[in-house]
Amino acid sequence: MKKRIKIPLLLCLCALGSLGLAQESGQQCAAAFLGTGMIVDEYSPRGKCTLPPNTEGQLSVHVVELSADRARSLGKIAFKVAIRRAETNTLTMYSNQNYQEIDLSRILARCHTGDRIVLLTVNDRYSLPHNEIAIQ
Repeated sequence: MKKRIKIPLLLCLCALGSLGLAQESGQQCAAAFLGTGMIVDEYSPRGKCTLPPNTEGQLSVHVVELSADRARSLGKIAFKVAIRRAETNTLTMYSNQNYQEIDLSRILARCHTGDRIVLLTVNDRYSLPHNEIAIQ
């Protein structure tokens, strides 16, 4: 009789514990940076990320602390890079490597005007709403 009660109780506790873990995804805000500045013009649903094809510098993704008047970097996080082709809308991985930062000119060497650089977080606890950078 005790085994019949313990097994369902253990299963319920495991299920409740996993629900708590699942709720942690996307809890920390992140943003793409070029050097020390955020690329997005406004960290809101209206924000846009655009760069000219001759832009130089180090591309990275940072956890950010947002306030009413600014966003402050709390440190870099790992990310992957893909390129979305303008003509075909095809998404291709730039590399299988995880990056903390990468020289933007290396990525732009594979891009054409109209393409988009797509940044992918490698951990689901980060929310990166402005993950596409348009090359214009």
